[in-house]
Amino acid sequence: MYTTLDEHYQARFGCKVYKLALDGGFTCPNRDGRLDTRGCVFCSPRGGGEFAEGGCAPLRQQLDRAKARVAAKNRKGKYIPYFQSFTATYASRAHLEPLFREAMAGEDVVALALGTRPDCLEEEVLDLLEELNREKPVYVELGLQTVHPATVAYIRRGYETPVYTSAVQALKARGIHVVTHIILGLPGEDEAMMLETTRQAVAAGTDGVKFHLLHVLRDTDLAKDYEMGGFSCLTMEEYGHILKNCIALLPGHVVVHRITGDGAKRDLIAPLWSADKKRVLNYLNRILRT
Repeated sequence: MYTTLDEHYQARFGCKVYKLALDGGFTCPNRDGRLDTRGCVFCSPRGGGEFAEGGCAPLRQQLDRAKARVAAKNRKGKYIPYFQSFTATYASRAHLEPLFREAMAGEDVVALALGTRPDCLEEEVLDLLEELNREKPVYVELGLQTVHPATVAYIRRGYETPVYTSAVQALKARGIHVVTHIILGLPGEDEAMMLETTRQAVAAGTDGVKFHLLHVLRDTDLAKDYEMGGFSCLTMEEYGHILKNCIALLPGHVVVHRITGDGAKRDLIAPLWSADKKRVLNYLNRILRT
């Protein structure tokens, strides 16, 4: 058995909690030329924020729209604003602080979540997150994806794995809940390699893991390699088998924040089976209980 995100939220906040995916107008060092201009090989033009409100709308309007989307099923629950698109700590403290404080301000908001890179956590930003975390919990989600150097180079991640380990330690020293993103099914990786990535995330001290199925999305360099026959995607059964073995490596206190991800159907090239979200989740939940 493992700790689900709903169980974690109930234990910590005593109620149902919904994340509100937002676009803070950020960019990424893999986009703005600091490291590269092409982005990670799998990353879409929206920087992983396909389901974020975005649209250059003011933050207040994004929050209202996001709440409206879940209003029918969230009559008594609370919210966590989630800056999902691109790299949500890739800016100065002066820029980030008013944005984050506005997102956290409501009484119906119980925490703040930030999607970012381990190499984009400057000391002044860490200090800000520590201060905010004293007011309401802060969850920082780090894009690790893999620990294997050949894959790191292929996906153009742009930092070495020890940078991730140092970031986890720096965040945990400030009492911040760390969530690690891991992609299962990256080209060239076998099950043993995916299990090793999970082991190293646990060893680094992560508090939670988001497991993602590799999706091939339109307008990505990954799509070009896929269409040229450079690799194949996992079947649903293969993914379920590997996922179950990865989760078996997690200590009981490590929260499973996600058991798969789903790309926007309009952009999805492969694997097409992942588009049937209800069927996929039913299958995964069933095999994880056995």
